[in-house]
Amino acid sequence: MELFLLADPEVDNILGYLHNALVYVAKVKEEVVGGYILQATGHDLYELKNIAVATAVQNKGLGTRLLNHVIEVVKELDGKYLEVGTGTFGYQLSFYQRAGFRVDRVDKDFFLLNYNEAIFENGIQHKDMLRLLLKL
Repeated sequence: MELFLLADPEVDNILGYLHNALVYVAKVKEEVVGGYILQATGHDLYELKNIAVATAVQNKGLGTRLLNHVIEVVKELDGKYLEVGTGTFGYQLSFYQRAGFRVDRVDKDFFLLNYNEAIFENGIQHKDMLRLLLKL
């Protein structure tokens, strides 16, 4: 749970989307250093609910390897689309765009309505969620 809290600071949110989800972790010498949570949301649509890399091993390509693994898993499950929600700015947005995700829609006030505490990045409060879609 500690790892996934790096990407989503609300325990209740994480517990809410673990239902019917696939959870994958990456280990180095038996220590969990990364992981993701994937959930089917439609016949051929999957959503990447959470992806996180331990702070000590960030910026070493593990996140990209995890994202590539998600994409391969969805293809193996005969998925045609992979969706992810993220803030409207910051490194996460470019991370997904580099992998080919495109903006599909905006969930206005998502972070205001679904989180008890305000979420800030680089001094700017997250308010809206971008929903990105990758066609496989």
